Amino acid sequence: MAGGAATTERHIGLFAATAIGVGAIVGGGILALGGTALGIAGAGGTLLAFALNGLIAVVTALSFAELSSAFPQSGGTYVFARRVLSVGAAFGVGWVVWFASIVASALYAIGFAAFALAAVVSAVPDAPAWLSAPTTKALVAAATTALCTAALARSPGSGGAWINVLKVLVFAVLTLGGAWAWAAHVPQAAAAARLTPFLPTGPLGVLTAMGFTFIALQGFDLVAAVAGEVEAPRRVLPRAMLLALAVALVVYLPLLLVVAVAGVPADTTLAEFVARDPDTVIARAAGVFLGPVGYWLVMAAGVLSMGSALLANLFASSRIAQAMARDRTLPAALEPVDRASGTPTRALGATSAVACATLLGVGDVASAGAASSLIFLVTFALANALCVLARRRQPDHEGFRAPLWPVLPALGALACAGLAVYQAVAVPAAGAITGAWLVLGAGVYLGYLAPRARTLDAASEAADPDLLLLRGRSPLVLVPVANPANAGTLAATAACLTPPRVGRVLLLNVVAPAPGAADAVGGPAPEPDLSSMAHALGQSLAASLRAGVRVECLATVSAHPWAEIARVARTHRCDVTLVGLARLGDPAVRDRLEAFSAELPGNVAFLRAPPGWSPARVRRVLVPIGGAGGNSALRARLLTALHRQSLASAARPAPAPDRPGAAGADGPAAGA
Repeated sequence: MAGGAATTERHIGLFAATAIGVGAIVGGGILALGGTALGIAGAGGTLLAFALNGLIAVVTALSFAELSSAFPQSGGTYVFARRVLSVGAAFGVGWVVWFASIVASALYAIGFAAFALAAVVSAVPDAPAWLSAPTTKALVAAATTALCTAALARSPGSGGAWINVLKVLVFAVLTLGGAWAWAAHVPQAAAAARLTPFLPTGPLGVLTAMGFTFIALQGFDLVAAVAGEVEAPRRVLPRAMLLALAVALVVYLPLLLVVAVAGVPADTTLAEFVARDPDTVIARAAGVFLGPVGYWLVMAAGVLSMGSALLANLFASSRIAQAMARDRTLPAALEPVDRASGTPTRALGATSAVACATLLGVGDVASAGAASSLIFLVTFALANALCVLARRRQPDHEGFRAPLWPVLPALGALACAGLAVYQAVAVPAAGAITGAWLVLGAGVYLGYLAPRARTLDAASEAADPDLLLLRGRSPLVLVPVANPANAGTLAATAACLTPPRVGRVLLLNVVAPAPGAADAVGGPAPEPDLSSMAHALGQSLAASLRAGVRVECLATVSAHPWAEIARVARTHRCDVTLVGLARLGDPAVRDRLEAFSAELPGNVAFLRAPPGWSPARVRRVLVPIGGAGGNSALRARLLTALHRQSLASAARPAPAPDRPGAAGADGPAAGA
């Protein structure tokens, strides 16, 4: 293992990236859910339901393409949430997306076992009864998961792309065989009769079929989940997602049409044919228009579809786990990458283990699958909303741009959210399983992961100002200034506490009221010394500019400076208040500090430094780390900012001799 390695090389091209999406989308959904949809909405309603779901999926894929090309890192929706929202919200998103992919892996493993065992039972005369037992199916599913995990650990490709080629070819043969049977044996009048009425259950039937079958088009998001390993991500990612969806729709819609027209016996209606056993409709229909060959083609398609979907989900969900471990929202032990294969083997192993536990331990796997569908719909709605927020906060990003923004992402968010609500109402067990997983995640995060995750996130914010920009935050540091001579040092230190270009520094000068103002009764109150106020602000501003910091200035009048500082900090919602201390040993000052700190919002920092000191001179910092660790995030933010300031200062060219103040405008904290 590579002990500290956390990244992998970009080795996935357009063909392999498209194959990940095709592997997850094509096959399993149509085989498992096609019959259910035909029974609910009829032939026309099913075609319309899949077409509308395809439209929603394309809109959502465009949002995923923009986000993943703007942030080309592995992790998918988790990475988007971490960049645009917060580390806590990102954990919640990543936790449920990881769970959804794990459950999908378990379901596809069980599906693989079911098709494989059914094929064996059909091929072997007098097959023993234990081959059809649920325990046998679960054990075969677990063994298949372990074998796929071993294959992915050895090589990220593991032949999954070529499995997809074979799978699509099998579906093409099925569709062409059905089309030939239609042309040769089904009269035009009979074909029209089988498609009439086009919407037997009306629009409500179409909506119901959409809710049940949307999961059949899930899988393009797995391409975004491995974006950190994709070559030329800004070009490849959008094409791979849209190509995967195009392949799925080209397979699904014609196949459903020929099944409804050519796959129903002449003396039977479509509704009667589906009602006998919705789960086997595709296989029985293939048997009608291609005989035994059609049945075995469907069995081959089922084995290939379930196997490739299992590989794709294990591959992508392990990258989600690794991305979360990198940010310490999952244990750090899951982060390392194997040097030989470039695979996060620990994250892959943990994902596989949870998938095996799921398929062995969950009694109602169908409810778990419905929960997976519900979670994917929620995260798709979130991805569409994040696309709107991300471009609004960073309009000049260099990635792919979704067309008709923000209308299309907003419509995608509403459509996915509406289907998610339907799924929660239609399958209450799905909501219960999702809720239980969220409660478990909240306990794990708050009890174990949160301190490390928040500390690392604070350091990330200090190192990357764009992160705060994407999160819609502009941190404000309040600097009360009593002595203009110290304003430059205080402003430069404040600039270390807030990122350049994003954060702000506010200098505050509290002026005492004129003598006798408190005793004035009637008439105008005596004015404070405005000339001294203007002089203090001018000197403070000049000192700040010489230190290379752009600041805002505020002057207020109060007989109680400490209370006024606290009031201004609350009014302006300051993230940090930086106070300079000239007399640290003064008992009166020392006694006041604790009460003053309690009155302030956010964090409070105190600075005592010799005249002329600058943060740019800092080379070594002693950091006491005892105590409960409640200041870890602030400490990480400050140390990272000091490091950033030091690097910027070292890279800054020396000022010209005839312009002694020129360096200030381009200083390390310019624009703070």
